[in-house]
Amino acid sequence: MASKIEFVRYAAEQCRNAGEITYKKMFGDYGLYCNGKIFALVCDDEFFLKITQSVKLSHPELPEKPPYDGAKNYFVIEDIDNSEQLGELVCETVKQLPEPKPRKPKKS
Repeated sequence: MASKIEFVRYAAEQCRNAGEITYKKMFGDYGLYCNGKIFALVCDDEFFLKITQSVKLSHPELPEKPPYDGAKNYFVIEDIDNSEQLGELVCETVKQLPEPKPRKPKKS
């Protein structure tokens, strides 16, 4: 079951305090990006935040599960209604993620 675009837009809006939030459709679900870094997935209308050591230490209560079969575990953020708290989690996560690799120019 794919995610509803309304849920994806709402999730992106709730993360707005973290930076420039964008999303892209990926295999029927969505990847969320903050300032160019992918930090979360929305699969089946659930919000999955990448696991980083700092968030794991500061929020040991967060449940974990894979967003789809064969994937690594992500944090499952069940309550995305608190935009301040979600923005803080996203900021903390994005700080720990590597910079995206530059894309090679397409050959013509």
